[in-house]
Amino acid sequence: MGRGKLRIYLGAAPGVGKTYSMLSEGHRRVERGTDCVVAFVEHHDRPRTEVMLHGLEQIPRRTLEYRGTTFTEMDVDAVLRRRPAVALVDELPHTNVPGSRNAKRWQDVEELLAAGIDVVSTVNIQHLESLGDVVESITGVRQRETVPDEVVRRADQIELVDMSPQALRRRMAHGNIYKPDKVDAALSNYFRPGNLTALRELALLWVADRVDEYLQEYRTEHRVSRIWGSRERIVVGLTGGPEGRTLLRRAARLAEKGAGGEVLAVYIARSDGLTSASPKELAVQRTLVEDLGGTFHHVIGDDVPTALLDFARGVNATQIVLGVSRRRSWQYAFGPGVSATVARESGPDLDVHIVTHDEAGRGRGRPLAQRGARLGRSRILWGWFVGIVGPALLTLLLEVGPDLGLANDVLLFLSLTVAAALLGGLVPALASAGFGSLLLNYYFTPPIHRLTIADPRNLVALVIFVGVAISVAWVVDIAARRTHQAAWLRAESEMLSFLAGNVLRGETSLEALLERVRETFGMESVALLERSSDVDPWVCAGSVGPAPVDRPEAADVDMPVGDHLALALTGRVLPAEDRRVLGAFAAQAAVVLDRQRLVGEAEEARKLAEGNKIRTSLLAAVSHDLRTPLAAIKAAVSSLRSDDVEWSEEDQAELLEGIEAGADRLDNLVGNLLDMSRLDTGIVIPVIRETDLDEVVPMALVGVAEGSVVLDIPETLPMVAVDRGLLERAVANVVENAVKYCPDGERVLVAASAIADRVELRVVDRGSGVPDEAKERIFAAFQRYGDVPRGSGVGLGLAVARGFAEAMGGTLSAEDTPGGGMTMVLTLPLAAGQRPTGPELPATVTS
Repeated sequence: MGRGKLRIYLGAAPGVGKTYSMLSEGHRRVERGTDCVVAFVEHHDRPRTEVMLHGLEQIPRRTLEYRGTTFTEMDVDAVLRRRPAVALVDELPHTNVPGSRNAKRWQDVEELLAAGIDVVSTVNIQHLESLGDVVESITGVRQRETVPDEVVRRADQIELVDMSPQALRRRMAHGNIYKPDKVDAALSNYFRPGNLTALRELALLWVADRVDEYLQEYRTEHRVSRIWGSRERIVVGLTGGPEGRTLLRRAARLAEKGAGGEVLAVYIARSDGLTSASPKELAVQRTLVEDLGGTFHHVIGDDVPTALLDFARGVNATQIVLGVSRRRSWQYAFGPGVSATVARESGPDLDVHIVTHDEAGRGRGRPLAQRGARLGRSRILWGWFVGIVGPALLTLLLEVGPDLGLANDVLLFLSLTVAAALLGGLVPALASAGFGSLLLNYYFTPPIHRLTIADPRNLVALVIFVGVAISVAWVVDIAARRTHQAAWLRAESEMLSFLAGNVLRGETSLEALLERVRETFGMESVALLERSSDVDPWVCAGSVGPAPVDRPEAADVDMPVGDHLALALTGRVLPAEDRRVLGAFAAQAAVVLDRQRLVGEAEEARKLAEGNKIRTSLLAAVSHDLRTPLAAIKAAVSSLRSDDVEWSEEDQAELLEGIEAGADRLDNLVGNLLDMSRLDTGIVIPVIRETDLDEVVPMALVGVAEGSVVLDIPETLPMVAVDRGLLERAVANVVENAVKYCPDGERVLVAASAIADRVELRVVDRGSGVPDEAKERIFAAFQRYGDVPRGSGVGLGLAVARGFAEAMGGTLSAEDTPGGGMTMVLTLPLAAGQRPTGPELPATVTS
């Protein structure tokens, strides 16, 4: 049994007719004799959609109850038992009610497909997972129900259901989408013309990309090598030279002439990596092509024309834009160049544009890697010594020694030329070859001591010597330089890899990064300077080392980062090849600086948000929780002052008791608010003293009802280092909270014990308890768990208690009570010199 096929109707916006189109497809298939059923369709009380359900078999839905409400979902088991050929399933991103077979409807659809059932479904563009942030920025609405893009991309068919914004708004105004009472709000919010236009563009672009994927798959499967000009794709060949910017702008203008044109910039590097272009210029061109709406690609290939044509045909390009060669006229003797070769081999299906520019004919210069290959002053001096002094000494030795023959003499002189190339490079080797040939001619080629050659065979030998010496010197010099270049590039790549790792991990402070720069390049000081504008003075954002400079002009090396940021180094002048790595360091320094500031701004924003939250909660508390006891007090006072009623002594005492209770509640609420304010502002300064718990805890129970708490505080308990006032307040808040949640007839247990270097005070209740995921949340300010009625507090008691505990060096946490309920564990540090004693005997007291 094969896998079923999935067909999706993709809507640009709600109401464009996805469900209607899906049901129409269902009717067409039924008319063709296909076994098609409605597995789940939501018509949203739209008459025309509801009519389309007539004549189609509908699978009964599954009924589920959740939080006292009844819901209906697609019955996957019923659909699998029915086993139709085609199932219509509406709203693919839908989230199923808890208790369903799967969490998401698209997972239900996957089961149907796996069972060999074809599925026709619907989805709106705003429900695609990858577009969530974009849709939110457009509409201001965050989509909670989404479907992974890959699920939709795997569909065998995707059909776009589109409608112009004006037509959709007219449909909305006629009441064909929402009920009349919701039309005005929808038209003025989500269904604004701008929103609909942007959503429509997103849908068109997404489907266009999917069409490109289908086309590429077809071309690959059928091995189609010819270019199909279904869409203008313009490939720009970059060399890393400054002419690349001209080529990119020209290509962008060409792309604008055709609808849907696309620009792809490609830089082809040789596999050895030693002739790389300027990374800075390539970075500028990468940014430019992205600003122009194109993409940048880096390709490895030793044969540049072939690699460029292969890339162009691989992306189904229709045009290639190249620049006129920068080579000088005499260099054409070595070949026609990349542009001419690409134009000749492109074929009739690929147009090639060769664009003139200011750099044409000026020469390409030596590659960056070759310019940077320095052998060092000492090696060059040794090369000259071996290349000049060596042949002279060798001549002296051969003059006084036995005659070895001209062939052996030539080999000895050739060895010195090779040694000169290894040590000093090409120039000392060439000098050694020339000088050696003169010495061979004068001292060892007949006639001796004359610069003439009698035997033509000797002339051939000397010419071969010079040629071989130059060739060997050239090869050895290239090998030596490339070895040096490879080592230098390896060190550079390791450094860039280090920087890239720091970027990905978000590590390294600015000072640490600047210190790394100073160590890497052996500098005395490094400073990161910035300014707000071109006329403002430079300001040091960070520095390391003694006496950092205050402006880039005063530095030995400066590396600009943008217009208003620069990295300034003092100590020595850097060679040109080191500036690429320095540029990477400078860019990373700018990123680190921005990250530090963003972190600071985020922290400030968080504090502001917390402040706003506290102010909002405080207003809510003042509006209800504080007014409730005030209202009770005012009512009691008004009753006592009333002349219409003569109150008995018992009634007066009851009213006065109510006034006192309300005042106590107000005092408790205001006290908690003030305590929380002190904690938030960081002005709580505990006075730590040695204290016995059995002296403080009973004082904290004054405000609770008699008989509601059982104390278990051993007399042998070690003393703790706490602030008596803060501890009393913390214990009072925890106990009052436990009494509030403890069922009638149950008492709260307050027990203490010594464990290692701390004392634990446990407040145990037998209430309903708190789930694990909410145990930390109950310690947040203005949080009240469960169905606590308004007027029973502002939700600050536990937050204040934890704040006071931490201020004294302790902790406050919540645990489950065995058998049900919650236990608050207050951990306090032992006083200095105190040690836990032996077995503790309980001293039970009932309050």
